[in-house]
Amino acid sequence: MMQRPVQSTCDLLIIGAGPAGMSAAIASRRAGLDVIVADEGEAPGGQIYRNAAQSPLSDAHVLGDEYLGGRTLIAAFDASGAKHLARCVVWQIALENGRAVAMLTRRAQGAQGAQPGGTLDISARAVLVATGAQERPWPVRGWTLPGVMGIGAAQTLLKSSGLAPSQDAVLAGCGPLLWLFAWQLLNAGRRVRAIIDTTPRDAWRAALPHALPALAGADYLLKGLRMMRAVKRAGIPIYRGASAFSIEGEERAERVHFADEHGTRRSIDTSLVLLHQGVIPSTQLPRSLGCEHEWDASSACWRPRTDAHGRSTVEHVWIAGDGAGIGGAKAAAHAGTLAALDISRELGALDAASRDARGRRSRLAMKRHLAVRPLLDALYTPPAALRRPADDVIVCRCEEVTAGEIRAIAAIGCQGPNQMKAFSRCGMGPCQGRWCGATVGELIAQMQERAVGDVGYYRIRAPIKPVTVDEIADSIALGDDFTRGEFPS
Repeated sequence: MMQRPVQSTCDLLIIGAGPAGMSAAIASRRAGLDVIVADEGEAPGGQIYRNAAQSPLSDAHVLGDEYLGGRTLIAAFDASGAKHLARCVVWQIALENGRAVAMLTRRAQGAQGAQPGGTLDISARAVLVATGAQERPWPVRGWTLPGVMGIGAAQTLLKSSGLAPSQDAVLAGCGPLLWLFAWQLLNAGRRVRAIIDTTPRDAWRAALPHALPALAGADYLLKGLRMMRAVKRAGIPIYRGASAFSIEGEERAERVHFADEHGTRRSIDTSLVLLHQGVIPSTQLPRSLGCEHEWDASSACWRPRTDAHGRSTVEHVWIAGDGAGIGGAKAAAHAGTLAALDISRELGALDAASRDARGRRSRLAMKRHLAVRPLLDALYTPPAALRRPADDVIVCRCEEVTAGEIRAIAAIGCQGPNQMKAFSRCGMGPCQGRWCGATVGELIAQMQERAVGDVGYYRIRAPIKPVTVDEIADSIALGDDFTRGEFPS
């Protein structure tokens, strides 16, 4: 007979051990709460500080001072007394009787399962979702070919395994990470074939009104300029204002085609294409809990509705960090602190005056770190032409549904992504819409001349992440009087 999974209770369950999750754990432990932090990584840090405490690189300084600065936060988290559950996939959260009950699966470690896995059942008085961001999908011709991946994924390989891309790699897209990764590779003694920057030539016009307020975060601007200058000095070919980008190849990526800022068609042979069009909040988990979301036109993405403390529209649920809106690692850390203090007040560990006093420094710091965001959004949010692919381009990678199929179904009256799912299986694959949801909504809105916020998004159901039937079965509670019947029973 199957047994009920391992059970645990706590005051606060934090999902994600990035800057927001770690800072929240530190602040809530100081307030006296019993805290559990569940994260899919081997060690705390999230994507931005991945393996910062024990980097596989011989010299982690190549990744920059900000990356190494994460070691201080990781050390404080390790010393906080919060219980850290590594390699844990949270695949369901239910709100029952004033508590949140989460189902987690810990993946086994080692070839022979040296550290066995298992299913955990955690009951918490409050939940903080700190799952961070994901790369914005950029459907272009050839993006499903072997040899094509996101820059974020390539950076993960560098941080987690010390693996750098080949010298003929082409970096394409826009946004700060495009230049940061190129700069990190140069520091590591590696080069790339070319950088194809798709930032529109006139993007500065939309960004100009935000320039003066952005000076409050001048250190971010100076850092970006230094990275871009270093890449240019290295002699790497840079093509700005690129458009009509596509990838070609028979069995794998072989070359890229694009038009430069003067409209001249160009082609570059390459076996590795790294794409990036910025990052967007990861919303799957809060959506599964019923948290309300809104379309943010300034950054062309969905974000959960939260108050100044990260409180969502669902009782007992808070959201902090880039998962609540892109702000960067330092802003995420302060957002985690503010959310933890509000949770501590809600659970009776602090009064409102203590919450506000302890959070004053984080509120001021967060305002400064976010000052540059409107300028970056105006400069680097990809235009509609880059977010709405041509008809022959695959949008749903899992089910191989093209933009043309989605437009055709929208043209006959399909009202939203959920109906589109029924008509085409779009969004029904293992990624559960992570890589097609935003694009599907935009294509429907385009065809029906509606606002994307009105079109909506997929309804997300458990399991939030792919799990096996065996893992799901292990989570089912069976009483002592349970007897198996013949199939069907």
